[in-house]
Amino acid sequence: MEFRTDYPEDYRAGFACFVGRPNTGKSTLTNALVGEKVAITSAKPQTTRHTIRGIVHKDDHQLILVDTPGLHKPRTLLGSRLNDLVASTLGEVDVIGFCLPADEPIGPGDRYIASQLELLDGRTPIVALVTKVDRVPKDKIAEALLAVGELADFADVVPVSAVEDFQVDTVDSVLAAHLPKSPPLYPDGDLTDEPEEKMIAELVREAALEGVRDELPHSLAVQVEEMYPREGRSEDNPLWNVHVNLFVERPSQKAIIIGKGGSRLKAIGSESRQGIERLLGTKVYLDLHVKVAKDWQRDPKQLGRLGFDFNN
Repeated sequence: MEFRTDYPEDYRAGFACFVGRPNTGKSTLTNALVGEKVAITSAKPQTTRHTIRGIVHKDDHQLILVDTPGLHKPRTLLGSRLNDLVASTLGEVDVIGFCLPADEPIGPGDRYIASQLELLDGRTPIVALVTKVDRVPKDKIAEALLAVGELADFADVVPVSAVEDFQVDTVDSVLAAHLPKSPPLYPDGDLTDEPEEKMIAELVREAALEGVRDELPHSLAVQVEEMYPREGRSEDNPLWNVHVNLFVERPSQKAIIIGKGGSRLKAIGSESRQGIERLLGTKVYLDLHVKVAKDWQRDPKQLGRLGFDFNN
């Protein structure tokens, strides 16, 4: 990939951060703006754990999206570290998109986030993104916009539905208007700067989150142990070996992930393999193992080993 050199004089480039309560549509909107799946999505709340940059390329701007975990009242050391991660990100971006779902009333969590954003003292413009408008009647959208407008003094308020591609381009242009004039920051065609291993782990974790108990997402971590091309394969028919470990906190959770006769684990492998093959552009042999790491969310050493050492 090469950097673009024919950009106009008023070209803009910079970083936007999405914040909001868990499960307010941040990851889905990131994927819709980029046009490819770069962030994990799930019906389960609190599924994003890493900042994931999605890069939007347009003729007159380059918008780099930072998708953070949802701000929430932490119950574990992991939860506290995720909140710290959000706070540190807020001070490093050019514009903030505050996601508030149209199908839910404004609650204490939204007011808590609004109070945290007030601490920025206007240094960073904040755009309210009223998400999931496809889930409410049109007359209710107006009510949601009025309620959001009363929450804080936003630079803009934009209704959007990432699922139905309603006003996604408007969100892009509104956020881009707040970016500084700058040459492109990433090569043309790049969609994310995340390592392949992390994206593979996220694809496996997304597949594992579907159809399981509500408490399991908080207890599940996924790591790629190793990945390498299979020897003896021709260049026209390559195959990659990908070995992945899924960590849970209790043996009962291990049984849930594996399923009766291994059926659940097989389904996880089948679903995630499709995304991994699209990502790598080659056929994949996916080897999944489920392991118990007792109370890893509360153990600093295990958090570090599982990739949640945010101090480094």
